Formats: sequence, C-alpha cells, structure tokens
Amino acid sequence: MSDLYKSMQVSASGMKAQGTRLRIISENIANADSVSQEPGGAPYRRKMVTFGNELNRELGVEKVVVKNIISDKSDFQREYLPGHPAADADGYILRPNVNSLIEMNDMREAQRSYEANLQAIQASKSMLQRTLEILQ
Repeated sequence: MSDLYKSMQVSASGMKAQGTRLRIISENIANADSVSQEPGGAPYRRKMVTFGNELNRELGVEKVVVKNIISDKSDFQREYLPGHPAADADGYILRPNVNSLIEMNDMREAQRSYEANLQAIQASKSMLQRTLEILQ
C-alpha cells in the first residue's frame, strides 16, 4: 500500500508543478500587450518555468518541483508608433516577447500533464480502496 501512496505523492507534486506553470502561462497571456509607459522603456518580459527533481527522504521518492521561474531573454518586437507615450526618439515602441500561439500550446501541454497526474492519483486511490475492501 505504501507504493500506491508514494505514487500519489509523486503525481500530486506533478500537479502542483503544472499548476504553477499554468499560472505563469496565464500571466504571460494577460501581459501579451503590456508596453511601457515611459519613452524607450522595456515592456513585459515573458516568463518560463523550469522543473527539477527533489528527493523526499521520508517517502524515498523523487518529486517534481518548480526549479526556477526565469525570464525569456529573446528580443522584444519593435513597432513604429510615433504618437505613443512609450515611443523612443525614433518613434518605436517595444512590444513584449510573448507569442500567444506558443503560450496556448504550452497551456494545452501543461493541462494534459495535469490531467494525466490526476488520473494516476485516481487510479491509485481506487486500488487503495479495493485493497482495503479485500482486507476487511
């Protein structure tokens, strides 16, 4: 039974990590059009989540954890808008380095991973319940 409990803990850690990833993706999408209000200022910079493993010594398993939330260092897009408050001396503003199509694909992938972990927990829970029924 302890192996089923361990698998549930590992899946739960995966769900937590993917939940963080979904939150960051949502933040990126929400700020896809956020530009600076200062001339020549930097707009919102896309964020990304990196994952790692962390040993849980009590259970003797490695769990998934969010290792870092990092900024995407790719270039901002430039757009010619001379009347905009954020326009530089040449009339250009900087747009965030967020691509909504990439964010939507990342969101779909994170959602599928979250659901797979949820199904693994449900299967383990079902097996634990059957085991308890047999033991009674």
